[in-house]
Amino acid sequence: MKYTVITGASSGIGYEAALAFAARGKHLILAARRTDELEKLKSKVTEIDPDLDIVIRTVDLSIAANVHAFYESLHHYSIETWINNAGFGNFASVGEQHLPKIEQMLHLNIEALTILSSLYVRDYAEVEGTQIINISSGGGYTIVADAVTYCATKFYVSAFTEGLAQELKGKRAAMQAKVLAPAATETEFAERAFDLDQFEYEGRVPQFHTAEQMAGFLLELYDSESVVGIVNGLTYEFELKEPIFPYAARAASKPNN
Repeated sequence: MKYTVITGASSGIGYEAALAFAARGKHLILAARRTDELEKLKSKVTEIDPDLDIVIRTVDLSIAANVHAFYESLHHYSIETWINNAGFGNFASVGEQHLPKIEQMLHLNIEALTILSSLYVRDYAEVEGTQIINISSGGGYTIVADAVTYCATKFYVSAFTEGLAQELKGKRAAMQAKVLAPAATETEFAERAFDLDQFEYEGRVPQFHTAEQMAGFLLELYDSESVVGIVNGLTYEFELKEPIFPYAARAASKPNN
């Protein structure tokens, strides 16, 4: 049995991605902080296909020790796809941002994603059919006012994942690495970014996609040979692209005579 791992699966894009992969008959490992929401998702997936094996893991991935323990807890599963979706944003000027929240964001958006990506590549790079998909943002390619630190974390995700894709290709590895860059998406993102109890996208955000639509774009990226799946910030059309950032391949060193 092969599994698809989705972090941040309790809501938003992660939740809808779980339903989309379940509709394709994929066994799932779903991770998030809220057990009750994961249980609800598991029940929903079972309605789609009662024969699927659904594993849930309650974990706060903003704590490095938890990240390592989470990965090690999956050693007896065969994982064909890993989706690093867990993350959150923040809107505030740099001098006014709440540092405890920023520290947690850095740990989750950058540290956890890097650790999990590295461990998965270490163990599965040569396994045919494997993919790692990291969720970035349009803010991972364009700096947004009052979201400078958040965008910087997503620039990291984009650059790291594009670089990983180039590295795997250079080594002729079996694994593919891809990055999804959504624009505004109707999820819990805004509530946490602005520290609000509720946020209505309709009437307040000129253009946005639903999480279900974004999960559909994720599947398009998954099915493609492209490295980048990005929502055009002007047209809001979804585009599949080759790596966007420049990449300097290291010349092979010559053996000593």
